[in-house]
Amino acid sequence: MFLGAAPDQLAAKTAQGIVDWRPDWCLGQMRLSGCKADLGLKDMTIEQAAAAGAETVIVGVANRGGVMDRAWVSPLVEALERGMDLASGLHKRLSDIPELRDMAAKHGRQLADVRHPTRDFAVGSGARRAGKRLLTVGTDCSIGKMYTALAIEKEMKRRGLEADFRATGQTGIFIAGDGVSVDAVVSDFISGAVEWLAPENAPDHWDVIEGQGSLFHASYAGVSLGLLHGAQADALVMCHEPTRTHMRGLPHYRLPDLAHCIETNLAAARLTNPTARCVGISINTAALDAAAAERYLKQTALKFGLPAVDPVRTGVGPIVDALR
Repeated sequence: MFLGAAPDQLAAKTAQGIVDWRPDWCLGQMRLSGCKADLGLKDMTIEQAAAAGAETVIVGVANRGGVMDRAWVSPLVEALERGMDLASGLHKRLSDIPELRDMAAKHGRQLADVRHPTRDFAVGSGARRAGKRLLTVGTDCSIGKMYTALAIEKEMKRRGLEADFRATGQTGIFIAGDGVSVDAVVSDFISGAVEWLAPENAPDHWDVIEGQGSLFHASYAGVSLGLLHGAQADALVMCHEPTRTHMRGLPHYRLPDLAHCIETNLAAARLTNPTARCVGISINTAALDAAAAERYLKQTALKFGLPAVDPVRTGVGPIVDALR
């Protein structure tokens, strides 16, 4: 996992997600000077990673705008020289960087840019389709929507229910092996891409769709709205982090009121599914101690009359119960 000089743990969320959900794939991490993220893996140089048998270096940084830092190019070139492939979820394509493109061609290595769709999509129609769909939404970005969706799919399958996680971002695609990174889809086609990703299915089958961004985030609300319309979700799960005071990357925008956020997401979702409902609240309590987390979850559940869970601390069982 290549972390560059990630300024905080959230900036390495792509790598962190892979480590959490596919730990058997992960041999080590490479951090440049100033990196403040740590995945708990063995720190390795590119040379050490090659000697340990690593076959791919994943650029595991999720930065604002999905850009490639020039300081990363040299170690990534070395990885290609030492026989490894490269994979990235950035908006900036590996294949658009001449040094990487030329070195990959020279050594017969692969460059995988998973964020970029490899097919075209129709515009969304909003036509009703069979099957059931759940979409995770959030008060902010980088708040636990993917983790919540994966946890719900896992719990559903543990109970013998028919369910599939549908990845809509680069980290989810790495974990699931397929999907559509909707923030790289031309805006007119976002809802159509989600209709394609979560198509008509058996009446008792659940597509658990990974949410993106937030309707209240000035940078990413357009993607969030397209997802809501294309998902045609029967159920929404609101994701929240209670200690944040402003939208990530936008200190001049305060986090929205949770009740208002739920109402606004339901209003948008009901354009394509008039019966959409919120079935639970998923709360990232990592910044709270155990007693404070328990207290916050109980208070939230009581206030909204909905299951309030932390997928890590409590599991998502009460949300799956609500679906049944």
